[in-house]
Amino acid sequence: MHSSQKNTPSDRTTRVAELKEAVDRFRTERDWKQFHKPKDLGVALVTEVGELLEHFRYKSDEGITAYMCDPKNKRDVEHELADVINLSLLLAIELDIDVSKAFFDKLEVSAKKYPVHLAKGKASKYTEYKEILMKNLQS
Repeated sequence: MHSSQKNTPSDRTTRVAELKEAVDRFRTERDWKQFHKPKDLGVALVTEVGELLEHFRYKSDEGITAYMCDPKNKRDVEHELADVINLSLLLAIELDIDVSKAFFDKLEVSAKKYPVHLAKGKASKYTEYKEILMKNLQS
């Protein structure tokens, strides 16, 4: 379905399960499951992330913003990101991972590692907050 058509899928209307079904159907039609072992999907995922990052390398934040204003560049980035998402979903299928559950579980873990009152506006690693929390518990 092209973006010019009505009822174009969007983040607001598409469930993760639908994405997983679509990418699984795509690979099944091509008999590619035989090539999609977890290691191979992981290697492919890293490769695609690298291709995504190529669009941003050596650009400032302002340069990236300007780059993304060009419709062709934006479409290229969208396609690279879609490749990353497709491979992530295939990896989830192969490893029987419920993406939504894993996402929210990890968000909960991260919330504990990075309490708002300590982490807000800071880019420090969670180990720094852990030390502060431990000191506060000891006092």
